[in-house]
Amino acid sequence: QVQLVESGGGLVQPGGSLRLSCAASGNIFSTDVMGWYRQAPGKQREFVARISGGGTTYYEDSVKGRFTMSRDVAKNTMFLQMNSLKPEDTAVYYCTRGRYSLGQYWGQGTQVTVSS
Repeated sequence: QVQLVESGGGLVQPGGSLRLSCAASGNIFSTDVMGWYRQAPGKQREFVARISGGGTTYYEDSVKGRFTMSRDVAKNTMFLQMNSLKPEDTAVYYCTRGRYSLGQYWGQGTQVTVSS
């Protein structure tokens, strides 16, 4: 079993920054696929970013150039650095990872609110 614990959400003004963290424990591998999704009120959960086992990152178009995903393999932790935040980035953010694809395991979610 795998546990994912997120932290770092909160309230930020438009143009501000937040850094989300997701610490993993349990039966994990350094080559797991890792990623972030988000779900805004009344909308479906949507893909935000992922990092492959080899370290290649991929982003949803609306966050390219603003969000950066990274990982610390030694600490079993993934990060999502979010800059130039917009009100439309407001959502619950979920981390996820899996042996070969995203969605095998999910974090509990952390709220990000972008508002003045």
